[in-house]
Order: sequence, then structure tokens, then C-alpha cells
Amino acid sequence: MGILEVKGVGKNFGGLKALSDVNLSVQENTVHAIIGPNGAGKSTLLNCLVGKLIPDTGSVMFNNQSVLGRKPHEINQMGISRVFQTPEIFGDLTVLENVLIPCFAKRDGAFRLHAFEGVRREKELMDKAMQMLEDVNMADKRHMHSASMSRGDKRRLEMAMCLVQEPKLLLLDEPTAGMARADTNNTIDLLKEIKEKRDITMAIIEHDMHVVFSLAERITVLAQGTPLVEDTPENIKGHPKVREAYLGEAH
Repeated sequence: MGILEVKGVGKNFGGLKALSDVNLSVQENTVHAIIGPNGAGKSTLLNCLVGKLIPDTGSVMFNNQSVLGRKPHEINQMGISRVFQTPEIFGDLTVLENVLIPCFAKRDGAFRLHAFEGVRREKELMDKAMQMLEDVNMADKRHMHSASMSRGDKRRLEMAMCLVQEPKLLLLDEPTAGMARADTNNTIDLLKEIKEKRDITMAIIEHDMHVVFSLAERITVLAQGTPLVEDTPENIKGHPKVREAYLGEAH
């Protein structure tokens, strides 16, 4: 049994079958990539994992608890955090304030702006936020307003906001989308450091095969909403079903 178990998941949008009988097992403390051509169902599957969509069929279990029917913030409290394709940060706040918000929400179960003003005076939360910024090499930018940062730094900040909540499962939706190669490589290095230092499982949706093969220990390939194959990166590279799905080549 994996920390995340997806069994028989299907999802239709009208007459369009986005997912069909998807089975996926993500083992604890591994990096599992989910890849596939555009329209393969990757984002739909991810949205089912975090409560944004409810599957028509099947089950999604995290740590032996169903995530189905739970609201996104409840799934977050279970220990699942998500990094979005476009970094979701508070551009009018400083880097430090962005990391303080999830610290506050995790402790109090909700975020209330009028109460947040007092958080800056709470040493325990400030220390926790600063340590997180140290861990992602952003402590020197703590007073910078996040709207003015590069996409790579915004991604690093969003990861800090997720990690400060101490999740057991980190879901990453194309974490290097729109980045220059230097920022992509920095993000790969950061994820490797996170994996080495923390008791955490990662599931990554990604188009950049350089990222996938640099990080993943297992890969699931989707095509037209159905899993084609799951295997190690070494075996995936030359797999005939994968070549057909991506390149249109016959087996």
C-alpha cells in the first residue's frame, strides 16, 4: 500500500471522458512523476487528488483516509500540499509575510486578515517562518515584496509556503513551467535538497523530461485519460507505448 492510492478513478465532462479507470500507487518517501501528452488527463487527476474535482467513479485514499468529498483546505490539513503551475502568492505582501500566512492558518485552522496583524509579534511563528526561508535560501529576501521577484524566486517562495505546513505529500503541477533553464535547474536542486532533508513524498506533473528524469523514481504515463505504463525512469525512456503516445510511432 502506498501513501496515496488511486483506484478505478473516472471523470467525465459531458460527453468527454477525461479519466477512465485510473489506478495509481505512490509509495511513501518517493518522487513519483505523472506524465503524458497534452489532454492526457494529468491536471484532471491532480484536481481529483486535492478536492477541486470529485471523480464520477473510483476512490482516492491518502494515509488510508478518503479525500473524496473533502474541501481543499481539509485535504491540506490531512497533510497534502499543492504547488500550482502558476505560483500562488500574495504579491502585495513581503516574502516573510507570505510564509507567515500558512504558519498562522495551520495553527488556527483558518486565515483571518484582521488577526494576522498580531502574528508578526509572535516569536514562535516568526522563528518558524525564518527557518523555512533559510531552508530555501530566501532569508536575504525576506523584506522584498513578492510581486517584484523572478518566476524562479516566486516558485521557491510558494514551495516554502507549502513546506512550512509540514506536509506528508507535496503535489507539484509543472513546477518549472515558464522558467529559463537556469531557474529550472535551481528548482531541480531545491527539490532534491527538500527530499534529502524531509520525510516527504512528492508527486509531480511535468512536461519537461529533463525535470522528470532528474527527480523521479517511478513514472506513470497517461494517454487519453488512461494509464499506459508505470515503471522506473530507465525503463520508461525507450518503452514502445510511451514512444507511440508522444511521437505517434507504432509499437
